[in-house]
Amino acid sequence: MPETLDQRALRIAKLERLRERGVDPYPARTSRTHTAAEAIAAFEGAAEGETVEVQVAGRLMSARVMGKSTFAHITDGSGRVQIYLRQEEVGEDAYEMFRRDVDLGDFVSARGQMFRTRTGEVSVHVEAVELLAKALLSLPEKWHGLRDVETRYRQRYLDLIANPEVREVFVTRTRIVSAIRRFLDARGFLEVETPVLQPLYGGAAARPFTTYHNALDRTLYLRIADELYLKRLIVGGLDRVYEIGHNFRNEGISTEHNPEFTVIELYQAYADYHDIMRLVEEIFSSVAQEVLGSTRITYQGDAIDLAPPWRRVTMRDAILEHTGIDIEQHRELEDLWREVQERDLPVGKKPTWGKLVEEIFSECVEPTLIQPTFVLDFPVEVSPLAKKKPDAPHLVERFEFYIGTIECGNAFSELNDPLDQRERFEAQRRDAEAGDEEAHPLDEDFLTAVEHGMPPTGGLGFGIDRMVMLFADQPSIREVILFPQLRAQQ
Repeated sequence: MPETLDQRALRIAKLERLRERGVDPYPARTSRTHTAAEAIAAFEGAAEGETVEVQVAGRLMSARVMGKSTFAHITDGSGRVQIYLRQEEVGEDAYEMFRRDVDLGDFVSARGQMFRTRTGEVSVHVEAVELLAKALLSLPEKWHGLRDVETRYRQRYLDLIANPEVREVFVTRTRIVSAIRRFLDARGFLEVETPVLQPLYGGAAARPFTTYHNALDRTLYLRIADELYLKRLIVGGLDRVYEIGHNFRNEGISTEHNPEFTVIELYQAYADYHDIMRLVEEIFSSVAQEVLGSTRITYQGDAIDLAPPWRRVTMRDAILEHTGIDIEQHRELEDLWREVQERDLPVGKKPTWGKLVEEIFSECVEPTLIQPTFVLDFPVEVSPLAKKKPDAPHLVERFEFYIGTIECGNAFSELNDPLDQRERFEAQRRDAEAGDEEAHPLDEDFLTAVEHGMPPTGGLGFGIDRMVMLFADQPSIREVILFPQLRAQQ
């Protein structure tokens, strides 16, 4: 720390020296004709003997002073370009200012002609140089990079400067979101916005963040899902809607969980969960093709093919395959629990049959699902918003899909029977009274909407962050969120 403070003091002294000489270290504006990449491309595309004049600007990342000439590199958002300064061409004062008072990390502007050095590097032969912004703190040492994970997350700006591969992850993220929008817009979906501050949270099994609105004198919640508001729009006659936005869940932090995260939810009237399965296959394969140039990806050493069709397996068959337990032959909680104990499975007892089934699946099946897989037909107890299967009313028409062992998304044939929905909400309320902090609250306003009539509908929600993890081959959600939540520094 003292060394950093000493460096900062030296830089402030240089800043004051510049001002004494009438140089503004933070000028209000600059002119730039080309990005670094554009300048190089313009030179390489020029006819032989053609002069290419440019003015580039960027952060100074290296400098090699050789008496009265200097080679340096500057970077901008497009990449880096070398600049070459000679005292006799930029002038003694400007060269002395650059040599003495400009530091690595400062922003500079350079105007001149493009040329190729004897070593073959395309560069700018500088005729005029200007300081654009003085940095008071030094960058991480280039040869060490920035590898400390805590620092990378807390000071993401340094991470982006020091590690170009990190910048590429977030470029990929933006391209993924743009590609999803184009895909859905082309298929008649309407992008909408629903409240983040809600008088009653719902649409998922999760604990909310609570806040308070002074003017309204009421408690509000940060949304845990978009679902119930988007379904209101289906009731209102918007047949295909989607929203990309942030949800908030008051839960732990892990490699797959951040309290604030980005999801897409979409709803399609006159569709069921089979239609939504096909839509998921198309979204993931199309976006991969557009963003990565292939439907084949590698995630944490596993080769994965996103091309349709994906495997479809019922939860019953998946559990039977990996544990030997046929849940349909053990429909009572105590009976199923005995089977778990006899096989010494790493599963804790749950309060209902459905929750125990879900736990068995989570512990024994999820870690095996590497290739894209739809897991169908969940217990009704853990799916309060999904339509029952006509031939098996203890199950619902719901699927989750998994890629690279990651649970990527969740979808239903949406429950549109308001009386059944009320009964499910009542059951959830009883669970809450028994101590379940993630039980779904009873939402009378939503029930009123559904009582006005909701068409058969297929719905889907999936995590943008987890999709980026897969496409960018990143093992942690913190690597794909620019500013993840962290514990307070001690």
